[in-house]
Amino acid sequence: MTLQRAGGPIVRRVVLGTQLRRLREAKGISRSEAGYSIRASDSKISRLELGRVSFKERDVADLLTLYGVTEEKDRAPLLELTREANEPGWWQGFTDVMPGWFQPYLGLEEAAILIRTYELQFIPGLLQTRDYARAVIAGARQIDAADVIERRVQARMSRQAVLDRADSPRLWAIIDEAALRRPVGGPEVMQAQLKHLIALTVKSNITIQVIPFSGGPHPAEGGSFSILRFGEPDIADVVYLEHLTGAIYLDKPEDLTRYTLTMDNLALKSTTPAETAETIEQIALYHAT
Repeated sequence: MTLQRAGGPIVRRVVLGTQLRRLREAKGISRSEAGYSIRASDSKISRLELGRVSFKERDVADLLTLYGVTEEKDRAPLLELTREANEPGWWQGFTDVMPGWFQPYLGLEEAAILIRTYELQFIPGLLQTRDYARAVIAGARQIDAADVIERRVQARMSRQAVLDRADSPRLWAIIDEAALRRPVGGPEVMQAQLKHLIALTVKSNITIQVIPFSGGPHPAEGGSFSILRFGEPDIADVVYLEHLTGAIYLDKPEDLTRYTLTMDNLALKSTTPAETAETIEQIALYHAT
């Protein structure tokens, strides 16, 4: 059995879960029967097959036996994938200051080949300067001590390394004009942030558009969201929605269609990538006055 390696532990969990689901269905075994074989519930099998929880190598070995995968040459790639899926991500060093519901997104972001994001209130995290990020985090987490805020800032800066990899994903960011005009951290911080955005517009793996006030109403009435695409054919796109105390991950076809059409509509209502730098320069003058 040959498996294409996906980048990132979380995506590898999805690949492994998909393979196990196919093997179970091919044998006509129910989730309840599979769960019984590893001393778990059918809902646990469902979570495993969706890649939502980590795998124990012993459980995968028992499931493979149940599914009739007994040849070492067929078992070895899946067991190796199990070990790879359990490798910690870089963000494990920041779990004390990072909410658990955000960590799966970082794994998906690491593995994506295309990240499309619409931001209404702030500059996207992947494009923020350190000072801007500090001001945003301090404003949202006013009860945190200064050292906790700095660790959160460092986590956000570490996250941006994904765009500097040789195999970096393509980032396509649509930013609402409101986010560019919202004063964050004072005039100097905003000027530096907008200058940074302008510099990023020339990078080959980054596309930035601005949706202006003059564009009027648009279909993203629900607020900011991101769509992630992966190189593995077994993995569907994922829509990520964040709220005050958690996040929602959507991968049903009807949800993907709705959000993809909305993102496409936003792109049509926005500045062209060639116009973006000039638009941001004009907004920078607003912060200089």
